Amino acid sequence: MQAKTISGKNTAEIRAALAQCLSDGYAPTLAIVFMSYTHDIAAITALFHEQGMQVFGATSSGEFIDKDILEGGIVVMLLDMNPNYFKLAFLDTKEEGDFKTAKTLGALGAETFSNPAFIIASGWVNDIDGEAIIAGIEAGFGAGATIFGGMAGDDLTLTGPMVFTLENQSATGLLALMVDQDKVDVAGVATCGWKPIGIHKTITKSKGNVVYTIDEKPALDTVMKYLGLSLSDEPLNNTVFNLGAYYPLQLERENAPAVMRTAMLGNTEDRSLVCAGHIPQGSKVRFSLPPDFDVIDTVIQDCVEVRENELRDADALIMFSCVSRYLSFGVMTSEEIERVRDVWKAPMVGFFTYGEYGKAKGGKHEFHNNTCCVLTLKEKN
Repeated sequence: MQAKTISGKNTAEIRAALAQCLSDGYAPTLAIVFMSYTHDIAAITALFHEQGMQVFGATSSGEFIDKDILEGGIVVMLLDMNPNYFKLAFLDTKEEGDFKTAKTLGALGAETFSNPAFIIASGWVNDIDGEAIIAGIEAGFGAGATIFGGMAGDDLTLTGPMVFTLENQSATGLLALMVDQDKVDVAGVATCGWKPIGIHKTITKSKGNVVYTIDEKPALDTVMKYLGLSLSDEPLNNTVFNLGAYYPLQLERENAPAVMRTAMLGNTEDRSLVCAGHIPQGSKVRFSLPPDFDVIDTVIQDCVEVRENELRDADALIMFSCVSRYLSFGVMTSEEIERVRDVWKAPMVGFFTYGEYGKAKGGKHEFHNNTCCVLTLKEKN
């Protein structure tokens, strides 16, 4: 399987890059498209439809190709994968909810291939539950399903991230690229590298992804104190404001690695935190140290272990990286992306997400925040 990547700032640039890419007789069957929500989805997907390609697409909060980060751009990975080795499925969670919709997807995967991998992208609105999507797929398919992917972004406007194919687009959509693992090797890791700091704290009141109190104290006040901020430091124009997501919470679990949960928004009215994933009442959390180069070293080591133990060579590399990492890492982000690519030295495409799906080292496939989810593909001989 051959992978090629193209990028552009608008539809015209993608059209030109695509024509150049196909000029040597290359005949891809699948286009993986990540782009700013400001672009015309129908116009972009039409370019690939004209060439007989299927489209797996998501809007982003920044996108990258190899080591180059774009903002407001379009990146595409083209694959000439045998059409018998994959199938696209688009479902909408609006009617039946996240769990039931994902359960339908899991059952569809089991009907389609005996050993499928689910590469997914989901919309992101306040009622989409990443944990429910993972649980639903496993309920429909069975335990141990291979699941990687990310929640779409929208350049941090929180106005409606979209997932899309040639015929569908929705902010409440669940899009899956189901791959036959008997024909294509799929391996990856969800890794973050963040180090915990301080003592365990208890979530004493929460509902879904909203945390009201930590150790019986208002959650917003607790986090602001930890960050060394006061509300007077923030230019508050609304009751709900952006915290910046620089210092994520580490949600502790028994017999499993901690999972990251980003405190994205603060509500000055009820003093709550709106997180990018559910935090159960009664759970234990710790704050995280500010990122440094050791964080990247940990990510690279986890990727090297995947290469050495699961998939040494890769035809293609896809990376779903939380936008919170981009906000926190700044200029270090390019180094992380480049070093991940250098582990396999394969064509790479990715975007900054509002949440990630994948398997942490020593864990299982689940929903993450502030994590780098790396996925490799290799067609079998």
